[in-house]
Amino acid sequence: MSVLSSNLFRAAALSLTFATSAQAAMPLRPTLHVATLDGHTFDLAAQRGHWVIVNYWATWCVPCIKEMPDISRFVASHQNVRAIGLAYDDSAPADIRKFLLKHPVVYPVAQVTLDKPVKDFDVPLGLPTTWLIAPDGKVAKRFIGPVTAASLGAAIGGK
Repeated sequence: MSVLSSNLFRAAALSLTFATSAQAAMPLRPTLHVATLDGHTFDLAAQRGHWVIVNYWATWCVPCIKEMPDISRFVASHQNVRAIGLAYDDSAPADIRKFLLKHPVVYPVAQVTLDKPVKDFDVPLGLPTTWLIAPDGKVAKRFIGPVTAASLGAAIGGK
């Protein structure tokens, strides 16, 4: 192995170490209190008793755009499920609102920017990233990549 390859390997291993330790720091019962783009607030603690989908996405993310209707339909068809979309995007809020007119969802959306991350959730390593929060407020599952009604249903277990 060349010196360059060895250094690249060490850098990659170090990055994975930091990524793993960052994920380990996320609390078992995260809090989330954000202002939504429609002028309301979303408080994760107020959702106790329901499953909650916390979905990080961006307007430029093609897989994110593809999964939004699936999440929306899933929420609409399950009375015990809520969702919050976190637009991880430095676009102007007006541009995100315009985007949502073309890609409507039944759940609230808040903007999260790189310089103001959400306190209790790990910074996503890729988009989309989705956390499923159980009715007791604990993180039940983290998905990296698109979710589907089937993957959400399997994680909830038909409950």
